[in-house]
Amino acid sequence: MACLSLPMAPAMADEGAALYQSHCAMCHMDGAQGQPGRVPPLAGRMGRLSATGEGRRYVAAVLLNGMMGRIMVGDETYAGFMPVFRMLSDTQVAATLNHLARLPDGAGAAPYTAADIAAARMEKLSPPAVTDRRTMPEARLPPP
Repeated sequence: MACLSLPMAPAMADEGAALYQSHCAMCHMDGAQGQPGRVPPLAGRMGRLSATGEGRRYVAAVLLNGMMGRIMVGDETYAGFMPVFRMLSDTQVAATLNHLARLPDGAGAAPYTAADIAAARMEKLSPPAVTDRRTMPEARLPPP
């Protein structure tokens, strides 16, 4: 149990950053700032979403199942499609989510593990079904 309180290993942090750059940055941009009106920002939001069990399950579902439809982030509406990243291993998805949860300042929620992602992978959802689930954790987000 003591190892759970240790910071994420540098190799996993590096892997998460590299995976983000190769799979996510083309849409969500460097630093996960998003593109106004096109792609929502992730920096500063993923850590807050990942702080609750419901939010953790939701963000894992987004990466594993994709997302499609209209969403609100802050005061801005986004309509689009997030691709499915099921081809990534459980370790790779966990590393990517851990990287995102630590943006912008390095602080984040409890680390995701490969076991967390393996459990989330058991539930297969359509991209619109993931979008429908979004309102639940989003409404409960702690204020920034």
